[in-house]
Amino acid sequence: MAEKSDYLDYSGAADQFTGGINMIPISTPKGEFKVYTKRVGNNPRIRVLLLHGGPGATHELYECFDGYLPYEGIEYIYYDQLGSYYSDQPNGEELWTIDRFVDEVEQVRKALELTKDNFFLLGQSWGGMLAMEYALAHQDLLKGLIISNMMADVKAYNKYAKEVLGPQMPDEVYKEILELEEKEDFENPRYEELLMEHHYTDHVLRIPLDKWPNSIQRTFSHLNKEVYMYMQGPSEFGITGGATLENWNRTKDLPKIAVPTLTIGGTHDTMDPKHMEWMASEVQNGRYLHCPDGSHLSQYDDQKTYINGIVTFLKDVDSGEF
Repeated sequence: MAEKSDYLDYSGAADQFTGGINMIPISTPKGEFKVYTKRVGNNPRIRVLLLHGGPGATHELYECFDGYLPYEGIEYIYYDQLGSYYSDQPNGEELWTIDRFVDEVEQVRKALELTKDNFFLLGQSWGGMLAMEYALAHQDLLKGLIISNMMADVKAYNKYAKEVLGPQMPDEVYKEILELEEKEDFENPRYEELLMEHHYTDHVLRIPLDKWPNSIQRTFSHLNKEVYMYMQGPSEFGITGGATLENWNRTKDLPKIAVPTLTIGGTHDTMDPKHMEWMASEVQNGRYLHCPDGSHLSQYDDQKTYINGIVTFLKDVDSGEF
């Protein structure tokens, strides 16, 4: 059991509520593999499947939920997507497509016996993309949708990163980062050093690096870089370089989403909070949650706002008050 940090990292605090680990078999074009899931809590009316970011990160991004959601009577399910640390990690670029991941989520839903009477989907960052895609394909199976810290248009995200976030850095720092990107010198230790000091602690997680929660440190150490690079690309200022997600855009399809939807953004996010607020107005039945002190991982640096917001949404939808 991890120790509680100053920033409320309650990893494992809800062990008494855990229903056990379930390795779910998944059929793919390359054969059958298994993905990791773990249920916490038991609520037949509110069951939240968590889609982590990356791509290629892990469920550990959400471990702070252990200190809150079980005590609110909310059931949630940790899940590592195929290729991620706790699941099978096969090779094959044909596996790393949006459509195949949507199909994987549907197979997980069936295996866990989630239904429209209880199935909520929460996706953050890349997981938010995947949640949108799943809703557009299968929203008749959903009770509610949460899109956390993810815009609906990659090119708009790239523009925000280049024109808004980058210039917030000291001129000489941003210039050096752009020079390294121009040379595609992404493996240069200087590139990561500059980003960690001037970008990550401002826009990814607004906590001093030496105090980052253990769950986040593990997430970064467990990242599947092969999957991440293929889908996201090497740049930390947008999705570029021919990555499979580079041209992704669902803005015109948002009005098709009728299921109750919560979008979440933070003032200091890598994503434009105004865009995410706009998304809530585009879906048919939306609500926006703003985290004034939050960044991309608002569940840690604006924890009370984030947790209270999702708990209220889940209970409002369940009670019919949304």
